[in-house]
Amino acid sequence: MQFRQIPPPEYLRDYIRFFWVLESNNTDVAAATFRTIADGCPGLIFQHQDQGVLFQNDKQLPGTILYGQATRHAALRISGRFDTIGIFFYPHALKSIFGLNADELTDTCLDLDGIAASRGFQLSAQLTDITSPEARIDILCSFLLAQLTKHNRLSDKAMHHALDRIRQTNGNISVKALREELQLSERSFERKFKQHVGITPKLFARIAQFQASMQLLRQSDYNKLSDIAFENEYADQSHFIRAFKEFAGASPFQFMKKSEELIENLSILTK
Repeated sequence: MQFRQIPPPEYLRDYIRFFWVLESNNTDVAAATFRTIADGCPGLIFQHQDQGVLFQNDKQLPGTILYGQATRHAALRISGRFDTIGIFFYPHALKSIFGLNADELTDTCLDLDGIAASRGFQLSAQLTDITSPEARIDILCSFLLAQLTKHNRLSDKAMHHALDRIRQTNGNISVKALREELQLSERSFERKFKQHVGITPKLFARIAQFQASMQLLRQSDYNKLSDIAFENEYADQSHFIRAFKEFAGASPFQFMKKSEELIENLSILTK
């Protein structure tokens, strides 16, 4: 498979981590199974359905989907070949770009064509009519900029601050400390955070902690698993392994042995 990661234009860099393109080679098999991993970020996927159809946990997906926060791993399967463009957003993007309450899409997705059509875009048709990934990205950027111009007033600086603090500390900051920094009640903070991010601050912090440990595992930057657990402030190695199974669907050892990451947090499963 051919994979490329493409940075967003300057005007979208506060909202998009990167675009990715995944295309099948002529020698690729016409079916594959993947595992998605909880990463704290929503995203968008376009798959040319004349080339192949995506399924998540055996449910057929539309050609253009917008998905929310994942609180667990999930199975993703393609019947056919990849002709796919995706976007990894930052956690606040569903609210900032689309004006959506992020918790409405947690662990699920929607057909983006419905939203796009109501706002004057025939998104899937436009993306299907061209084959150049760069031209498709230009179309997506035009669509996203139009949505951002309309909805960015809904952005919340306090929630951006909370997200930055959680990421800076790799999830190792107490929710109470965040509330005190923002001078928000427990109820108000959790409600706002779920609207803007999709999950509770505590769960987002746990995912950030897991992702930090995942990065050490990817880099082989450890001598033993307990080193990763200690570095990321898990109580012990068993707590680290339990969190890894919850968010990645396998133990750290199984993950390294039986999967191959094509894209960050998307792995092809091997026998």
